[in-house]
Amino acid sequence: MKRITPKSQKTLKCVHVFFSELWLVGIVTLALMNLFLHPKDATALYGADLAKRFVDDFIIIPGAVGCFLTALGFSLYTKWGWLKYRWITAKWVINLFGIITGTWWLRPWTQHLPEISKRLGIAALQDPVYQHELFWLTLLGTVQAATIILAAMIGIWKPWRPKPVRGQEARHDQDQDFDHHELEQHDHEVHSVAQPVPQAVWHI
Repeated sequence: MKRITPKSQKTLKCVHVFFSELWLVGIVTLALMNLFLHPKDATALYGADLAKRFVDDFIIIPGAVGCFLTALGFSLYTKWGWLKYRWITAKWVINLFGIITGTWWLRPWTQHLPEISKRLGIAALQDPVYQHELFWLTLLGTVQAATIILAAMIGIWKPWRPKPVRGQEARHDQDQDFDHHELEQHDHEVHSVAQPVPQAVWHI
């Protein structure tokens, strides 16, 4: 597979970071709403459920899809690959876990809750279906938020990288010393060339 240029890779990284943060902000917001938002009347309950649906539709889903597609681009068109580094494999597992749980469980619950609260009002809090979906949305949404935060930390620290052997470290130090010596020699040559040439003095 042909690799993209360094400039294109930087652009891809910026887009990936944008969608990753979008997903992170969205799922953390949804988790906090489920944990700490407790409406006391029918209008507030319906409004809260609509707000959760909005966060899911316009923040979480675009962020998750964009994060997945840009990560796919990194694996296909850069040196990072799929299983070459364990921290990348871990991020892929978290990414797929979030997309699967969001598609099959979180999104249906988030879409269904406003329908129940609109129909039943504040009595929806006593409805078994509403209670069941809200409980699992809160639990699974919080777990997903924690895993996305973990993925962000893994992307920053990049743990589990293999340590270079002692011979490779010595060779790397030698290469650095050699490059430094070449740079000093090159600077000396440039400085010598840049010296002004004295004009000849003619005596008659």
